Amino acid sequence: MDLNPAGPIVTPRDAATLVLVRNASSGVEVFCVERHKKSAFMGGAIVFPGGKLDPKDRDPAWRDLCNAPREAPFAPDEETSRALAIAACRETLEEAAMLPTVGPPLLHEDLLALRAQLASGAESLLSWLARAGTKLDLGSLIPWSRWVTPTAETRRYDTRFFLAIAGETQQGAHDDHETTASFWATPRDLLARFDAGTVELMPPTHRTLSLLAGAAHAEDAALLAQSACKDPICPKLVPQKATQNETETDTLALVLPGDPEHEISTARVPGPSRFVLRGARWLPENAPRPARAG
Repeated sequence: MDLNPAGPIVTPRDAATLVLVRNASSGVEVFCVERHKKSAFMGGAIVFPGGKLDPKDRDPAWRDLCNAPREAPFAPDEETSRALAIAACRETLEEAAMLPTVGPPLLHEDLLALRAQLASGAESLLSWLARAGTKLDLGSLIPWSRWVTPTAETRRYDTRFFLAIAGETQQGAHDDHETTASFWATPRDLLARFDAGTVELMPPTHRTLSLLAGAAHAEDAALLAQSACKDPICPKLVPQKATQNETETDTLALVLPGDPEHEISTARVPGPSRFVLRGARWLPENAPRPARAG
């Protein structure tokens, strides 16, 4: 993260992320990609496929090339709701070679070929869908949560998280450009790897995985997304004291709604109320107890 608390507050850009889950013998699995280590934003972190809203995602031509999205309480109008779902699908194709469409699922080889065509500029997703006679299945995307980058961050995004159940033929593959690795894994495995220090997870990803870890099946994950609060979660950067080897030092914390130091008193997502910077990692913790008087 590129934090600058003293700098001007940047207006966040609209973005969308798609959390793809599937049933496996080991339990619910989620598809993740690793961002390029040289990326200016979240370099090296394990994330879900997603990215910024493109003005072309609002093209009126999309109305005939997708089914209706689910009602999204985190979008101000129908046009934005559709555009965000389209952005989630488009970015997932670009970063993960998967695409929710109406009808029989597309083959993995066809998705790889389509992604290459789009990357070369030989075709647009709009024109390809029209020529193929298929539509984006926006109705399969379940609105889940809305995370807004802290005001202290120099790059800010207002990211809407969607969840979808992947089909059996959907394998997924990173693009070797923005993302350098990809895999299916259980949320518990990813959280264990984070605890061991072998992967990097940013707070929204960590909290999403923590919630998914309680789902026994992909259908349970879908119910979880449907019932979740859709109000924006904007962490607030605050100073915090840290004690190590009986020495008190200064660190930082990102506090969530419901934390005593956040202006919003009601929690909007279950779990610890803050992420504390320990070394170079943001770890989930509850607010420290107030010191006793005397």
